[in-house]
Amino acid sequence: MIAQPYQLYVERKDRARNMARYYAMSIDANLFGELCLTRRWGRIGSKGQTLIHHFEREQDAVALFLDLTRQKRARGYRTRLANQRI
Repeated sequence: MIAQPYQLYVERKDRARNMARYYAMSIDANLFGELCLTRRWGRIGSKGQTLIHHFEREQDAVALFLDLTRQKRARGYRTRLANQRI
């Protein structure tokens, strides 16, 4: 059982480079009770790609979640504002 919900959605936009990317993550339990960190990324408006990591311990899933969050923030990904446009 997950102690609290872990979800992240960030975007990186640069008009000069025609860049409009998103990155999303969440930690959830699957049907078998395993903890899964689901990562989705791609161009905004597209289906993108998905990668799922399976974990036995919540601490391991949270550690990867936080590490990936730091990496994305360092690369310029930011939380999308409601009235922000590309």
